Amino acid sequence: MSLNSQIAPVSQRSIVLVGLMGAGKTAIGKRLAALLGLPFHDADEEIERAAGMSIAEMFKAHGEAAFRAGEKRVIQRLLSNGRIVLATGGGAFMDAETRAVIAKRATSVWLRCPIPVLVQRTAGRTHRPLLNAGNPAEILERLSALRSPVYALADIIVDGSEDPQHVTTAKVAQAVERYQPPRKVEVTLSDTSYQVLIGEGLLARAGALMAPLLPQPRCFIVTDENVAKLHLPTLQNSLDEVGIAHESFAVQPGETSKSFGSFQALMDDLLGAKIDRKTTIIALGGGVVGDLAGFAAAAAMRGVPFVQIPTSLLAQVDSSVGGKTGINSVHGKNLIGAFYQPLLVLADTGVLETLPPRERAAGYAEIVKAGLIADAAFYEWCEAHGAALLAGDKNALAEAIEYAVRFKARVVGDDERETKPNDGRALLNLGHTFAHALEAETGYGGGLLHGEAVATGLVLAAHLSASLGLAPQEDTPRIAQHLSETGLPVRIADLPAEHLLAHMKLDKKNRGGKLHFVLTRGIGRAFTSGDVPEDAVRATLLANGAV
Repeated sequence: MSLNSQIAPVSQRSIVLVGLMGAGKTAIGKRLAALLGLPFHDADEEIERAAGMSIAEMFKAHGEAAFRAGEKRVIQRLLSNGRIVLATGGGAFMDAETRAVIAKRATSVWLRCPIPVLVQRTAGRTHRPLLNAGNPAEILERLSALRSPVYALADIIVDGSEDPQHVTTAKVAQAVERYQPPRKVEVTLSDTSYQVLIGEGLLARAGALMAPLLPQPRCFIVTDENVAKLHLPTLQNSLDEVGIAHESFAVQPGETSKSFGSFQALMDDLLGAKIDRKTTIIALGGGVVGDLAGFAAAAAMRGVPFVQIPTSLLAQVDSSVGGKTGINSVHGKNLIGAFYQPLLVLADTGVLETLPPRERAAGYAEIVKAGLIADAAFYEWCEAHGAALLAGDKNALAEAIEYAVRFKARVVGDDERETKPNDGRALLNLGHTFAHALEAETGYGGGLLHGEAVATGLVLAAHLSASLGLAPQEDTPRIAQHLSETGLPVRIADLPAEHLLAHMKLDKKNRGGKLHFVLTRGIGRAFTSGDVPEDAVRATLLANGAV
C-alpha cells in the first residue's frame, strides 16, 4: 500500500515556499532551513547569478516569458540535487510545468498574507518589476486575485499575517512535520481513469484538488441535511478559495431519498439553475447521496462531470468507487440507474470522526467483505485490527480504506459493467442478495443500515456455502463472532422466510428465474452460482432467525 513510486517520500522531499512578493519566503525559508539542517536556496538569486543580471534587467531586456522559462529550468535543477528549502519568485508556481516538477520532488507551502501586510513589506522596493507599473496596493490586489486560486494548489497553506517571522517559521515547520500526502488509488477502466484520494483534511482542500480537473469553475453540490450542517461550509470555503462558483441542493437523510421524487426535485433544481454540460455535480454525503447525485449527473444533459466526496465509511470503501449510480423502486433496491464514473473521489478520513459508532461499524462490513471474497490474509488482518480501527486508530483506518478501495478498483477495472457472469464484479455482491432482501422487508431506511444488512448477509452466505458442502463449517461461527464483536447484527430479526425469498426472486442478478448467489469455498475464495436450490436458501434463513 505505497504511494506512487515516482513521488518521493515526505522524509526525502524538499520544501518549496510559494506566495506573493512580500510574503516572507526568503526570510522564513532561511530560518526553516537552519531549523531543519537543510541547504537554503532563493530561486530569484540563483536566476540572477546564472544570468549575470538582475530580474528587473531581465524583464526589460528579454520580457517576462523568457524570464519564466529560465526560472523553470533553475527550479528543476535545484530540486534535482538533494533535499533543500527553496524560496520561489511570486510567479513561479503559476506555471503548470513548474508545479508538476515541484509536486514530484517537494512539499509546497503557500505563505498566505493579507494585502496590507504585503504592501507594507514591499514599500520602496524598486527591484520588483511588477510593482513598478502603478499603485503597488492595486497591483498586489490584482495579482492576489489572479494567483491565489493557483497558490491554493500547494500542499500546505500557512497564514503568516503579521506574526513575527520566527512564529511563522515554527508554523511552517509544524505543518510540514504533520503533513501526510493523501494515499492515491488509480481506478483504470477501458476508456477512462480517475484517482481516489484518501487522507485527513481533504475536504478543506477539495477545491484545490478538483480545480485542475473541472472543465469550468462551476459546480452544483448535492448533499443531505445532516451532512450539510457538518461539512457543507468547509467544502464551500474550499471552492471559494480557488474561485469555483457553487450552488447546493440538500435532500432528507436516509434511503428514502433514493426515490423518483427526490430525483425529480434534484433534476428540476439542476435545470432551473441553468447548468450546462461543463457544470460539475459534487456528491457530498454517504451512499444515498452518491447514488442519487451520480444518477442525476448521468442523466442531466446526457451526462455532466461528477465528483464523489463520500462522508461515510461505507461510501468511502464501496459505493463511491466503481460508477454504480441509481435509485430504488417499489420493486427493489437500485433497480433504476446507470454506470457513470466520477472525475475524482475524495475520501477524507477526518470526516468519519463525526459518524456515530453504528455508522462506522456498518461501513466496516464492506471492508471485511473484501477479505472474505479474495484475501484470507486481509480477513485475518481485520480480525486483528478491526476493533482498533473502529475505536479510532487512524493508521489502521486509512490502511483498511486503501486496501478496500484498491481491491474494488482491481475488480471494477477488470469488469466495469458486471458483464462477467461467474466472476469479476459480480463477486462484490457477496452477502448482498440476502442483504437487499432484508432491507426490502424491513423497508428502506426502516431501521436496518445497509452495512448491517450486508454483515448479516455475509454470515448467511457462509452458512449457505457450508450447508451445500462447499465451505468449512467453522467459517460461519468465525465470521459471525468477528462481526458481532464489532457491533454488527449477524442474525435475522424474526422476519418471514417466504417474504425474504420473494424479495430475492426480484433481485436484478437473477437469470432465467433462478436465484444467483455469491458463495465461498472458504474464506478468501468466493465464486458465483446460479444453481442454488430454493430449499437450501430457505433452510439457511430459518436456521439464522427467520420465521
